[in-house]
Amino acid sequence: MKLSKYLTAIQDVDLYKRYGKVQRVVGIMIESIGPAANIGEVCYIHPTLNRNKQPVLAEVVGFSNENIILMPYNEVAEIGPGCLVESTGKPLTVKVGRSLIGNVIDSLGRPLDGSELPKGLSNYLTEQSPPNPMARPTISEPIQVGVKAIDSMLTVGRGQRIGLFAGSGVGKSTLLGMIARNSKADINVIALIGERGREVREFIEKDLGEEGLKKSIVVVATSDQPALMRIKGAYTATAISEYFRDLGYNVNLMMDSVTRVAMAQREVGLATGEPPTTKGYTPSVFSILPKLLERTGTNKYGAITAFYTVLVDGDDMNEPIADTVRGILDGHFVMDRKLAEQGQYPAINILKSISRVMNQIVTTEHLDSAQQARALLAKYEDNKDLIQIGAYKRGTDHEIDKAILYQPKLQTFLKQSVLEKVTLEESVEHLNRVLNGGS
Repeated sequence: MKLSKYLTAIQDVDLYKRYGKVQRVVGIMIESIGPAANIGEVCYIHPTLNRNKQPVLAEVVGFSNENIILMPYNEVAEIGPGCLVESTGKPLTVKVGRSLIGNVIDSLGRPLDGSELPKGLSNYLTEQSPPNPMARPTISEPIQVGVKAIDSMLTVGRGQRIGLFAGSGVGKSTLLGMIARNSKADINVIALIGERGREVREFIEKDLGEEGLKKSIVVVATSDQPALMRIKGAYTATAISEYFRDLGYNVNLMMDSVTRVAMAQREVGLATGEPPTTKGYTPSVFSILPKLLERTGTNKYGAITAFYTVLVDGDDMNEPIADTVRGILDGHFVMDRKLAEQGQYPAINILKSISRVMNQIVTTEHLDSAQQARALLAKYEDNKDLIQIGAYKRGTDHEIDKAILYQPKLQTFLKQSVLEKVTLEESVEHLNRVLNGGS
């Protein structure tokens, strides 16, 4: 039996445990002298005054004059000069497995209700590389979302990445809950990033419901948590989705919201000395967004169909984060405050929304119906002011007359109650019926 490789391994083992020391704490940043560590590695900071306290988890986010800059995952109150810093030598990993389905966890993969993790879970790195572009199968089949307006007019493909753009209070969370309950995906991974604490349980019990939770994993990082926890919430949810995709599952990833991930990264960037650029966002924000969003989609095993909500400040669709995300994703659905005020839910503005893969995945008849309905909506919108003030006389233009006739029918068709469940086939059939003069 050859023992040489084992002897070599024993000789290469580092038998010393090296520590660093906290030098200063400024805001959310902890600076320490040593230990040797790389960017992204997790470290333990041991409180010196209270030995019984659990060590604080922190991540290496930068360096300054050979000192290490750390950022804690949790709020810290017992860190002081001279606290020992111990490197784990590895980046953040979370426990993942089939038995995790139905659980609500935090950014570090710990159950939020304080219970123990299920048995039989595997360790999985939260930071992964996006799939090789040449190893990505093309999107070739539609997936049922269960929302009439989307399935009929903005059909989503299996493995597509969609942005839901909206201001606050327009119904993003409600729409995500409908998709989670009605979709034909095998599993939902839902990331609630920067949400109010009150809204978390409200979303799980009302929007998602018991039926939706049975096939979902919910990752929560509320707005009161440190910036790093909010960023890691997005990475953890994406990593869990990748794990199930590699097992051949058809996964739905829903992240609410990617804007708050960008805001958290801005906090980290400013704390580590990055210069603020567009609207105060640091350059690292615009570099992490493509890396994060490109991790979803198809690979040779399965597919992640992703829905990212984008909170647009003051309903400005051209603000920096909205503009960047729209350029990365495969489609965008715009939720319109005016439609919500008129009582149309879900408040999706069909004319401002687009699914970039719809042409490749639906039948010619379905595409013709969707384009015909869109043309009628556009014709009415173009002449809306004339119609409403009574300046348009019926019979002047046949196309406008037709748009006026179909407008109320299409509006009724696009409305859907929260608990109403509709299949993709039923949605398309209903649209055809409306265009053929039915209701």
